Amino acid sequence: MPKFVIDEDMPRSLGKLLKNSGFDAKDIRDYGLRGAGDSEIFKFARENKAVLVSGDLGFGNILVYPLDSHWGIVIAHFPNEMTTDEISRQLIKRIQELQESDFKGNLMIMEPGRVRIKRK
Repeated sequence: MPKFVIDEDMPRSLGKLLKNSGFDAKDIRDYGLRGAGDSEIFKFARENKAVLVSGDLGFGNILVYPLDSHWGIVIAHFPNEMTTDEISRQLIKRIQELQESDFKGNLMIMEPGRVRIKRK
């Protein structure tokens, strides 16, 4: 079962929902990383052997964050009009539909009603 690191641009409720669904989840805000740079957040996720969940499109740059150099990156790409509860709900639903092998080393873009996976 994959572990998750939640970036600060994601709803705090996402970590709680992941934990309630049986996943290990760490929110970077709880580890003194609020305002940290992307490279530091990426390093924290790698060291924790965890999938990074972020809304930051910069993590989608496979030249900077090459496929298979991490435990997985999920980029949440949802409209600004969506509530944080709805975003969290949709992310949990998509995560539960995937296998652990879908995450390892891959880049996933999660949007309303769909997931795109760039595989290693």
